[in-house]
Amino acid sequence: MSNFDEDLFIKGLKQRQATLGKDYVAKNLASADSFTRPFQEAMTAWCWGFGWGDDTIDAKTRSMMNLSMIGALGKMQEWEIHCKGALNNGVTVEEIRAIIHVVGIYCGVPQALECFRVAKKVLSEAGLLE
Repeated sequence: MSNFDEDLFIKGLKQRQATLGKDYVAKNLASADSFTRPFQEAMTAWCWGFGWGDDTIDAKTRSMMNLSMIGALGKMQEWEIHCKGALNNGVTVEEIRAIIHVVGIYCGVPQALECFRVAKKVLSEAGLLE
């Protein structure tokens, strides 16, 4: 980790674990090898330490922003991970639905349908859908 501020990495690691879960993060870091480890370290320090570590925007709002942006990009595997994280950060089922509506308005119905498909899976697994 010579390229990074160790404090920023530790701060990012704590935030990443709080949002995505300790097991998910541990598995991700454990599976990193010499090829992918530098990116994992940089992403943890930069995204989670610098970005998420800025208290100007609370974690719930950041999760809502991420769902909107990642949904717009159509990166559904990441959207699923962040949908789970959003629940950890207090985002409600109704708020997730409203976020998907915005994705549909600005990015199109097909993308909203993809978000709904993934959200239903995540919400069902969490026991939040009937």
